[in-house]
Parts: sequence; structure tokens; C-alpha cells
Amino acid sequence: MKDYATRRRIMVDTQIRPADVTRFPVLEAMLSVEREAYLPDDRREMAYIDGNIDLGGGRVVLEPRTFAKMLQALGIGPDETVLDIGCAFGYSSAVIERLADVVVAVEEDAEMAAEAQSTLSTYGADSAAVVEGALAGGATRHGPYDVMVIEGGVEQVPEALTAQLKDGGRIAALFMEGAVGAVSVGYLNSGHVTWRHAFNASAPVLPGFAKEVGFSL
Repeated sequence: MKDYATRRRIMVDTQIRPADVTRFPVLEAMLSVEREAYLPDDRREMAYIDGNIDLGGGRVVLEPRTFAKMLQALGIGPDETVLDIGCAFGYSSAVIERLADVVVAVEEDAEMAAEAQSTLSTYGADSAAVVEGALAGGATRHGPYDVMVIEGGVEQVPEALTAQLKDGGRIAALFMEGAVGAVSVGYLNSGHVTWRHAFNASAPVLPGFAKEVGFSL
């Protein structure tokens, strides 16, 4: 039997704590959630690697360091509603569910969405719900949200998405320029988002978040 619990502790001790993640709720959530349970069978051996986990089709599970630092930068509170964009098989939502009041996860791959909801329910993450739909469209019906987390790279964040934030809300996004990226946290005030650099990271750009290429003769 594989000792995933030990691997999970090593992940936190060697990848997350050294990255200056100090918020106890974040550390506790990442120690508690069984990351391997939210991966396909052929990816479970990779559950605790120090890097993004490739799910195919340009989709990844963000490396533990990147995800934990995003959560620390956002400072999610126990009374907040969070929109988790691109949850894949549900791991990110399971972690966020331990920090927040309610998590609404958006996943456009129907198989991933169904699997995510099933696994979240199996492991008792009852305040997390998965919505199948375009990632860039968010989930207007359940908003507005206190916090948004985008689980992959972006070149731009659609206004239709930030419009689902509450005034005073915040959003974490990993902006990519070629192979180089940086996570920024955006703060919405009076309809305007102000972005602040947080740290460097990288991930493939998610569907619907690439910059539109202008046409020229």
C-alpha cells in the first residue's frame, strides 16, 4: 500500500513551507486533502511532485507551491464564497472548501466535472459544488463572489468574469507571457480591478483566457 500520507507531509514540508507559506489554515488544508484521490489512476503516482501535473489537452493541476501561495495571497476567510475556475478533477476545490464557506467550481470538460463532483461528495466536501460550463464564463447564477481563483495560466481576464466579483472582492490569476508567468492578485473597487504582483510561476493558458489576436492586412 502506497504511503500517500507521508508523501503529503513531505510535500508540505519541502515545497510549501519553504515558499514562505505560513497561514495555518492553508497548511492544514493541504496536509488534510488527499491529492491523489482527485487524479486519474494513471496520474496518482505523480500526486506530490514538485511541478504542474499534466492532465492532457493543455490542462494541469497547478504545482503545490503555486497553488498554496495563491491561497495565502488571497487570505480566504471562513465566511466567504469562492469561485474556483478550472477545477479539473476537484483537488483545488477540496482544499478551498476547507478555507471558505462555499465553493462554486467551474469546469468545461464534462468528464472532469462529473468526476470532480463525485469525488468531492465521496470525501465529504459538501459545501463545494461543480458547475459544467465555459471557464471564462464563470458561474453568474451563483455570484457575486468574494474571491476567485483561476487554476491555470491566462493572458487576459475577461470583464464578464471580474463582473461576478463583489465590490471589495479579489481574484488570483497567473498571467503568462510566452513561457514566463507571474501570479497577481486583483482587487475590485467601484467596478475597477487593481492588480498587484505576488510571485512568479508558470502554467499553460486555459481555454478562453488567451488574448484575442487582432487582424491586420
